[in-house]
Amino acid sequence: MRLKVLSCVALAALGLSACNSTSSAPPPVAAPAPVVAAPTGPTFDGPLLGPDGRCTGTPTGTATVIEPGIGECDLVRLKGKPATDVLVGESGKGQREVQVLYSEPGGRELYFFVNNRLDRISKP
Repeated sequence: MRLKVLSCVALAALGLSACNSTSSAPPPVAAPAPVVAAPTGPTFDGPLLGPDGRCTGTPTGTATVIEPGIGECDLVRLKGKPATDVLVGESGKGQREVQVLYSEPGGRELYFFVNNRLDRISKP
């Protein structure tokens, strides 16, 4: 019987010691990791044309003629001057689409690029 009483006293003392905790602050919570935004749109090798008709970097292409497949800045390098007008956009398929207009003495020339590659030429 004495062992039973002693066990009850020890159990009660243990329970009461948990109630006497002086810490009322919640445990520290780790800060959430910063969210890194995924890149939007496609990425391309080499320089690209900006809306002002100038290349965003140094043209390094080796194209010698204006033909389908050349890069946007290759066109500017081969023409020898900035474009008259440039429209930069993105298709519904997530592709970069650029329309480059050159007003020439003989008429207008419109160049259509998809993902930094000349897709077609229109000379209306």
